Amino acid sequence: MKLSFLGAAGTVTGSRFLLEADGRRILIDCGLFQGLKQLRLRNWAQFPVTPSSIDAVVLTHAHLDHSGYLPCLARDGFRGPVYATETTVDLCAILLTDSAHIQESDADFANRHRLSKHAPALPLYTVADVNNGMRLFKKMPFNTLHRLESGIEIIFHHAGHILGASIVEINWQGRRIVFSGDLGRYNDPLMSDPAIVEEADYLIAESTYGDRLHEREDPQNRLAEIIQRTVRRGGTVLIPAFAVGRAQLLLLHLYQLKQQGRLPANLPIYLDSPMSVNAVDIYRRYPDQLRLGEVNYAAAYGVAHYVRDVEESKGLDATPMPKVIISASGMATGGRVLHHLKRFAPDPQSAVLFAGFQAAGTRGAKMLNGAQTVKIYGEYVPVRAELHNLSMLSAHADADEIMRWLRGFQRPPKETFLAHGEPEAADTLRLRIKDELGWSCHVAEDREEAELR
Repeated sequence: MKLSFLGAAGTVTGSRFLLEADGRRILIDCGLFQGLKQLRLRNWAQFPVTPSSIDAVVLTHAHLDHSGYLPCLARDGFRGPVYATETTVDLCAILLTDSAHIQESDADFANRHRLSKHAPALPLYTVADVNNGMRLFKKMPFNTLHRLESGIEIIFHHAGHILGASIVEINWQGRRIVFSGDLGRYNDPLMSDPAIVEEADYLIAESTYGDRLHEREDPQNRLAEIIQRTVRRGGTVLIPAFAVGRAQLLLLHLYQLKQQGRLPANLPIYLDSPMSVNAVDIYRRYPDQLRLGEVNYAAAYGVAHYVRDVEESKGLDATPMPKVIISASGMATGGRVLHHLKRFAPDPQSAVLFAGFQAAGTRGAKMLNGAQTVKIYGEYVPVRAELHNLSMLSAHADADEIMRWLRGFQRPPKETFLAHGEPEAADTLRLRIKDELGWSCHVAEDREEAELR
């Protein structure tokens, strides 16, 4: 059996792992590369294996760096099933459609304003490609052994992280291969803890925060402090937030702050992201997968005014009154948040509050690293607003939490491969695993092929 690392090796994004045995191929995750231009260009390259030769795809969760290339794969010849949890399928329907809308819109904008060296600029994929790809999805429940043809078995364990996220266990040819996907936090206000997995012959684990610990400060204290200070000076707080998971968590915190009287009762809060609004509807449908009950969320989700109309979104930038705007995308790589950044990033009275991991090369990472300007739609925009990143809001396990999850194994895997991390983060975690657990472990390299014996 062979395992190939076709993405998320040496970088966080582009999750793509290929298992091959007996002439069959299973692809675990099919994500987009994000961040630095040289990574994003890989989305346009020919897929490393012929899509029609892949028998099935298994998704750990719906985030685009794990699912976002599927429309291309289906367009280019893949016809097999895509196995995922029910909630992952529901979220993919909105995430992939939104991604296609943004790409089509950006291509149209670039063509109208002659901002691209390509004539014409084209989207990576279209809404029609998404609709065709969604027909391949097969919904699978958690914690149930699914027997596929050729003796392959799959189990989806809860990973926390976001709704529907899973740790994938594949049993094939007498080998148990476990893919951690993106591990969630312990004691997260929204999601349950990552499930304990006791055994694996081979483990592919994430290392996004392998060299870091999240701040232990209560995020509500920081949120209240930043918002209060910004409102006092008459500014707007803009929060670029991932539409699935982070936006819903922010609504909960802001609701509780208003309930406690720590934010003005009349402070306007806007959720300006159609995808985030649609995701809220899906979160409402699955209260059994959340830590709190439906009553808590019904109230929390009502704290914001939902903005769907484009003209209303534009109007937020023209209104001088203090307010909070939550808008996607979380790394400021696309979406409506870019228009808000053009308006509020140059405003020293306002604040831009990032809420989690910012991949290298993204506008979020550049701003937090001290960039004086950022390029938005062909224009260099000055950055004068107050900047923050509340890493404790991250949905990714930090280094200690990853180690806590690994200690749940009753015996060491034959080999542990670290992926989903920048080189320094992955290697730091490798050393901890070697020194503290005594496991055989190495950092996966791009296009590496490993024999699983």
